[in-house]
Amino acid sequence: MKKDNIKKIVLAYSGGLDTSIIIPWLKENYNNPEIIAVAGNVGQADELEGLEEKALKTGASKLIVADLVDEMVDEIIIPSLKMDAKYETYLLGTAFARPVIGKKLAEIALAEGADAICHGATGKGNDQVRFELAIKRFAPDMKIIAPWREWDIKSRDEEIDYAEAHNVPLKISRETNYSKDKNLWHLSHEGLDLEDPANEPQYEKPGFLEMGVSPLQAPDEPTYISIDFEAGAPVAFNGEKMKASKIIEKLNEVGGANGIGLIDIVENRLVGMKDRGVYETPGGTILYFAHAQLEMITVDKDTLHEKQKLAIDFADLIYNGKWYSPLREALQAFADEADKYCTGTVKLKLYKGNIIPAGMTSPYSLYSENLVTFGESDYDQGQAAGFINLWGLPIKVQALREQGRL
Repeated sequence: MKKDNIKKIVLAYSGGLDTSIIIPWLKENYNNPEIIAVAGNVGQADELEGLEEKALKTGASKLIVADLVDEMVDEIIIPSLKMDAKYETYLLGTAFARPVIGKKLAEIALAEGADAICHGATGKGNDQVRFELAIKRFAPDMKIIAPWREWDIKSRDEEIDYAEAHNVPLKISRETNYSKDKNLWHLSHEGLDLEDPANEPQYEKPGFLEMGVSPLQAPDEPTYISIDFEAGAPVAFNGEKMKASKIIEKLNEVGGANGIGLIDIVENRLVGMKDRGVYETPGGTILYFAHAQLEMITVDKDTLHEKQKLAIDFADLIYNGKWYSPLREALQAFADEADKYCTGTVKLKLYKGNIIPAGMTSPYSLYSENLVTFGESDYDQGQAAGFINLWGLPIKVQALREQGRL
């Protein structure tokens, strides 16, 4: 489709640096089309404040804010939690949000009769793939515009220059110009001094962390909490029933206050390069830890070990933008079945960045104190001799062969 034929564009709009300048850039470079800004509310809280005024002032015809928090949590985060999916220790915060945002962009673009969908993801990153694969799933014929793959702007400093020249208001300065992504689950930090892995993150610097504090600044007394699960999904915090998104909010508060959930990693991007990032995931880190604790007593050995292997594949699918794929659906069905007895209560102690187990119970526990005790039990230890003889028979035969005794 030629640029002049594109009359209406739906823009994935966060109000950050990239999408703030994209509106005037589209107006200048696509024959002044109508721009419908779409902000997906995935729990970024105060980042949505003043967004409509800013979008309209910079040239959008309207702003649509889509509430996607519970959809992201219930349909993406909880299934991933059940699978214990991590990507190289990264808890997939950005990757969790992109599928539901991409799906909503497609739905709105079709409903509004748009000619194209635009996003602000760079040509170096993973988000371009995540957005576009979701859009292709729900609007396969839709034109996609990615300015970072078209314009002459080469850096975030040049983006700021463009914003200043076009009177686009920004909340950042050149000194605080980290690339950040925030949602209910996490906050990521990239760029500036973090681009050099030799530099220590400035955890204690005021304003660097937003979801919590450095472990060094956490309280000197531990905090005890409990989380209840049913079939692998969280259903209560400290004994109070609430929806999963609310549990994550509560865990973010208590986890952040205790310095939980900070990681500093160099990850392998889908496009082939290594990237250094600092992530804040206080509630998610606690939830994953608690879930794994409960699985230890409720999931049998073979299933647990198989799930640990499949978790890598599941995380890769999410990270690489393939949430809406048949394989993900099949793997999710496995996780649901594997976790059907993962019900119970986990108690934890939070202290200066550490999560310490403080006990767990389940009506479906496979743990038998009678079997494992060092005291008197019903277990017949004499049976172990026959088991070891059979289990070790191939090793014994190999030794006999080497000794020429077969």
